[in-house]
Amino acid sequence: MTTPATPLDDPDLRAAFAADAAAQIAFFRASLNDAGGFDPLDHAGAPIPGQPQELHATTRMIHSYALARVWGAADCDALIDAGMGALRHRHRDRDFGGYLWAVTATGIAEPRKLAYGHVFVLLAASSALVAGHDDAARLLADIEHVIERHYWDEARGLLREEFAQDWSAISEYRGMNANMHGAEALMAAYEATGREVFLHRAGRILDFFTARMAPQHGWRIPEHYRVDWSIDEGYEGDPMFRPAGITPGHALEFARLLLQHHELSEGRDPEAPARARRLVQTALGDSWLPEGGLAYTVTPAGAVLRADRYWWPVTEGLGALAALIRHDPQPQDAEWFLRLWAFAQAHFIDHERGGWYPEIGPDGAPQSRQFTGKPDIYHSLQAMLYPLSPSNAHPFRNLAGAGR
Repeated sequence: MTTPATPLDDPDLRAAFAADAAAQIAFFRASLNDAGGFDPLDHAGAPIPGQPQELHATTRMIHSYALARVWGAADCDALIDAGMGALRHRHRDRDFGGYLWAVTATGIAEPRKLAYGHVFVLLAASSALVAGHDDAARLLADIEHVIERHYWDEARGLLREEFAQDWSAISEYRGMNANMHGAEALMAAYEATGREVFLHRAGRILDFFTARMAPQHGWRIPEHYRVDWSIDEGYEGDPMFRPAGITPGHALEFARLLLQHHELSEGRDPEAPARARRLVQTALGDSWLPEGGLAYTVTPAGAVLRADRYWWPVTEGLGALAALIRHDPQPQDAEWFLRLWAFAQAHFIDHERGGWYPEIGPDGAPQSRQFTGKPDIYHSLQAMLYPLSPSNAHPFRNLAGAGR
């Protein structure tokens, strides 16, 4: 028997990734409720009713089931339709434009207008367009207009962060997280439309954080900034979305996105792959814990700050390492990839019911301190499907029909 050149060439591993993706897709179908919205699910897969529907949850469901549909999974259309309907009729602000952060079946739960949520609308629109949804082109045109008018800062080449419902300013905060997902969404829009402006703007975001900020800070990317984009080292906000310190999982995401952009731009920045590798090496070296798993945050010097172990940094580690393996495989890439995969199988994946547990406690068992139930398919589905693609760009096109 021939030994696979890399883990991505191992037929058994590829089959395991495909099987886990299918299990996730099946598990999260139960999120769709009778009102046409999405409920979070408990660990067993039962809906948790009565929760506000947040914009990033709606849009990630659209993106994930559009990806699943293109891959070849059955019965995805109802979830994509529900998400698109929720965006148009619930999240869309008829008075001021843009998209509300959280809604219920009867009204507004949280009216803020966050860049983080709006870039996920762009991602959802782009994915729905590739999946052939009838309303995707309209949504894409609308969200492009909103981002252009309110969020994109052409002088900086970065995104502004947040507004009140009427678009009045509510803070001078600027953040890396929304911009990182902005780069992700802009590249998805480029892949869906071929319009160069999307790729160019993604490149400007990636350049600021990976070519300017990361090398100046030991390849650890600061998270929080002031309005002039000076670093706000003392900032501490929402413990999930804006925690204090450095979030190594975001460096792993940036590395994958950097390699995607490198491929889409035909190697326009020859130093990008080396930066991606430095980001991955530093993030894994800082955050891998003696008991296994990745610490959520570290200090600017790389010491563990919050040792909480969540699923999404592990999924992003798999994605970043797969991207490195596809571009320029090194022995340590395969070692880390298999280490993270083994840890995920042992601690995060629910092999009986499907889906990934979002957090584990000191004993390595699932716990519910930061999260209730299994709130998300987006990170873990991408972690299973993107490594099955033969390249770091155009995952929808490359995975089309492979899951049938």
